[in-house]
Amino acid sequence: MEDCAIVDLYWARDERAISESDAKYGRMLSSLSYSLTSSNEDAEECVSDTYLAAWNNMPEDRPDYLGAYLSKIVRRLSINRFRSSHRQKRGGGAERLIDELCECIPDSWDVTADFENGRLRAVLNGFIGSLPKDRRDVFVLRYFCSKSVYDIACQLGFSEGKVKTLLHRTRTALKKLLEEEGLPI
Repeated sequence: MEDCAIVDLYWARDERAISESDAKYGRMLSSLSYSLTSSNEDAEECVSDTYLAAWNNMPEDRPDYLGAYLSKIVRRLSINRFRSSHRQKRGGGAERLIDELCECIPDSWDVTADFENGRLRAVLNGFIGSLPKDRRDVFVLRYFCSKSVYDIACQLGFSEGKVKTLLHRTRTALKKLLEEEGLPI
């Protein structure tokens, strides 16, 4: 079923919207959630909560690509679930990713303000869009999908060393761009 038809089901309050969403995007959402939570049970709950959030909050500006909309929701829910279940622990998967990005975006910077006013979002979207396909794929798989270096290497047919090198060079380029744009580094 096409995304626009599924979104129409949400707006019509037809319960088939959830089953159609699950049939089309369930595996992708489960995989994304599991990569962030490392728990099948948590991932399953996050996916269910994603469908509920979509049911309750489908935007009036109907999403063209339902998969991206649902991915954003499940990612937020999974990160929140991870944080709440690992509040006392350090060194988990999400913490490691944040530490890597701190090379170019320090903790002291109020990222939220720059993101909310759209400036950071525009810079990041332009940066990611300008990357060659291999670097873009590696960057998105690592920092959006929270894939391990090993998983990225297997998925893209690269060596782990190549993935690490591409990530390092991309973070360095991002830092340089943020400096050029006058964003605090």
